[in-house]
Amino acid sequence: MHYTLPNDVKNILEKFSKNKFQIYIVGGAVRDLLMNKQVKDWDFTTDASPDEILKLFPEGFYDNKFGTVGISMEDNQIYEITTMRKEGIYKDHRHPVEVSWTNKIEEDLARRDFTINALALSSQNHLVDPFHGQQDITNKIIKAVGNPNLRFEEDALRLIRAIRIATQTGFDIEEKTLKAIKENVQSLTQIAWERIRDELFKIVISENSYEGVTKLKETGILQIILPELTACFGILQEGPKHDRTYDIGEHSLLTLKFTPSNDPLVKFAALLHDIGKFNTQKKDPTGNVTFYNHEVVGANLALKIAQRFNLAKKQSDKLFKLIRFHMFTVTEEQTDSAIRRFIKNVGLENIDDLMAVRIGDRLGGGTKNEVSWRMEKFQERIKEVLKKPFSIADLKINGKDIMNELNIKPGPKVGEILQKLFEEVLEDASKNNRDFLIQKTKEFA
Repeated sequence: MHYTLPNDVKNILEKFSKNKFQIYIVGGAVRDLLMNKQVKDWDFTTDASPDEILKLFPEGFYDNKFGTVGISMEDNQIYEITTMRKEGIYKDHRHPVEVSWTNKIEEDLARRDFTINALALSSQNHLVDPFHGQQDITNKIIKAVGNPNLRFEEDALRLIRAIRIATQTGFDIEEKTLKAIKENVQSLTQIAWERIRDELFKIVISENSYEGVTKLKETGILQIILPELTACFGILQEGPKHDRTYDIGEHSLLTLKFTPSNDPLVKFAALLHDIGKFNTQKKDPTGNVTFYNHEVVGANLALKIAQRFNLAKKQSDKLFKLIRFHMFTVTEEQTDSAIRRFIKNVGLENIDDLMAVRIGDRLGGGTKNEVSWRMEKFQERIKEVLKKPFSIADLKINGKDIMNELNIKPGPKVGEILQKLFEEVLEDASKNNRDFLIQKTKEFA
């Protein structure tokens, strides 16, 4: 079968072939070609050594012991070309102690994680598939290369990668591979949290995020990486004051599923939005289960999770706000000043994302409509309030006008009057006209 390849990829293949080197496209790129999906990352392997690769591409860079050379082509995309290699034992569930070069593509493919990634496509469009990965793609199966226990002992990140790839492709995990994941789950604790975070974030933005996190729970991975969430399974929101009964953990997964966002941080917030309910659950004399202040408790737990996953401060702050304020009240009686306080607390840049979490929360709780008429009205009010003055600088008069009108010199009194005028306008934007403010200035004086 002939595959249409980008010019840069063809140029790389041709350059190695002309210089009598073996060269193959490998891994996920071949998998995506076989699945007729757009290839995002092109990886290559060759029998040329790193030094020989650099002779072909002098502008390339090489700063690792695994034989990977990075080169930049005309489209400014970085392509990674790795010398075919065999690997020795792994010391830390992540990195091999020793690496040796080989000129046999089959030996290179034997060290890879899953059969659907242990594929190579030659410069002559010949598919090398020693572990029947193409058949597993047809059968929609994620299967470890060789002994699954050995593969996961080598690199524990593969435990969550298996579920991530299954989530992204919609494939099932082969029985022996799934069993090995459950048996080796504790070795995931040896992996850096940012690597786990990156895999988790790819899962939560997938179309099959619900199924992906469910699989994390079934394998025991979720208990290791997010015990705060697994604690919520089995807790029921029930009682005469609740319209419907549901499991908090299950509701969290459904909220993730229905939150309309492609931002991994927003989806993560949706997944964690109710984690405070475990520590706040109480049952009143009527049998009604309550979770008072769960959003406050949950937001503080989220900060600890953010620290664990090594999120940047800006990301941590956003995660905190999306959870802390996800229970915002929507009523017809809210004043402009109340809405302004809401915007200030949440952050203008987070309003749309908070609304997305609320939509997921509603749909995840069994409500049929994404938004209520009150929520639509609330969103309109926010837009209206945003058109109104937000700071003292927006007032129709300034400090100089006050000094001229009252014939006073610069001083604290000017600032005090400006603040009082601002508070007047906050309550009623129609008061922001020069004549009214001059009159109020005289009264305040």
